[in-house]
Amino acid sequence: MPKPIKSLRWWIGGMLFASTVINYIDRQTLANLAPYLKVEYQWTNTDYAMLVIAFRVAYSLGQTVFGRVIDRIGTRVGLTIAVIGYSLASMLTSFARGFYSLAGLRFLLGACESPNWPAATRTVAEWFPRRERGLATGLFDSGSSIGGAIAPLLIVPVYLRYGWAPAVIVPGLLGFVWVVVWLRISGYPETHPRITAAEQEMLQRDKRESELAEQSPGNDLPQWHELLRYPQTWGTIVARSFSDPVWFFIADWFAIYLVSRGFRLESTLIGIWIPFVAADLGNIVGGWISDRMVRNGMPVGRARKMVILCGGIGMLGLIPTIYTSNFFAIVSLFAVATFSYACYSTMAIVLPADLYVDKAVATVSGLNGTAAGIGTIASSLLIGIVSDRYSFEPILIAGSIIPFIGAILVLILIRNSGHPDTSSRPILKRI
Repeated sequence: MPKPIKSLRWWIGGMLFASTVINYIDRQTLANLAPYLKVEYQWTNTDYAMLVIAFRVAYSLGQTVFGRVIDRIGTRVGLTIAVIGYSLASMLTSFARGFYSLAGLRFLLGACESPNWPAATRTVAEWFPRRERGLATGLFDSGSSIGGAIAPLLIVPVYLRYGWAPAVIVPGLLGFVWVVVWLRISGYPETHPRITAAEQEMLQRDKRESELAEQSPGNDLPQWHELLRYPQTWGTIVARSFSDPVWFFIADWFAIYLVSRGFRLESTLIGIWIPFVAADLGNIVGGWISDRMVRNGMPVGRARKMVILCGGIGMLGLIPTIYTSNFFAIVSLFAVATFSYACYSTMAIVLPADLYVDKAVATVSGLNGTAAGIGTIASSLLIGIVSDRYSFEPILIAGSIIPFIGAILVLILIRNSGHPDTSSRPILKRI
């Protein structure tokens, strides 16, 4: 009989973190090489925006489609297929020979990467009690900022020394290493052969204590139209769609923005790294603070929304970057914004696990991802056009104000504490 693993859920959480790191290294290849490729291929910012959009279209649609698939086939198989898919797509990018072939391969990469967040969110719902889900979500979501921080340090030197192909092949190989480990350690808490009896009982007790968690009759998945009739669903959609475009502006455009301000990319790699590290801290701090408030007796919904509101306020820090040309001041202000975004984002991602029965979590997470993706597609096109014709200043102002508005809307829409779903087929939990 296999030897039990103490605190197995945190090993699972660590694997979700690793998959997100690899996911982001793969996708950040183009963002980090864009300043060089723009010169080499004579692309405008609008041209680059179309490449970003190719990825985003597939990524956005894929989150709803594959979120549904994950709820059907389960997280173990779903994540395995996803990581193999995006690792292959990353490596195939080395065969791109022009704008249109690169756009097609970025579309493929977006489709393959899209199941990661819905699957990870459902895995957290399966493996973690509610009082730990904020921190667990912060852990896996911090993989995006760690991946973003590692990417320029890995990709730019490889590109400068060896060229385009190795810069996309090396990150792709990491995914296959992850799959080998994942298949050895993953599973489900009810049947996992290496979970301790104490941990299994703790998870089962938490599930029993969660009102309406398993009272929905039958095994049918809730339909999309059922989910969309709840204001809570729209609250979770707003939380993602009003904040994610700002993060993807920083992830996809930060290198180009710094070059537009007169800084050389080769001499500013540390500066590119700092906002991503700040985001990593925000993921962990936001998750830890909200879980701490829950353990101290605060209702889950109130704890999550307090962090979202504080994050929305902190993201206003992008506005002062307009008034300085000092490199370290710009980087510091972006770091404040990314730290605040990460606190906000962690709560936005964990909300579906808090609000909905397990069999609806990945579906709702996928809907949120698609809505956020649509916003990101529109913002990417606008960023390209506005930065080509004017400057980045209007973009920074909008990127500060819109998440704050989103935080206020979340407070208004997610207000079901004490008002559980009493329909014949309950979908909502009490928070």
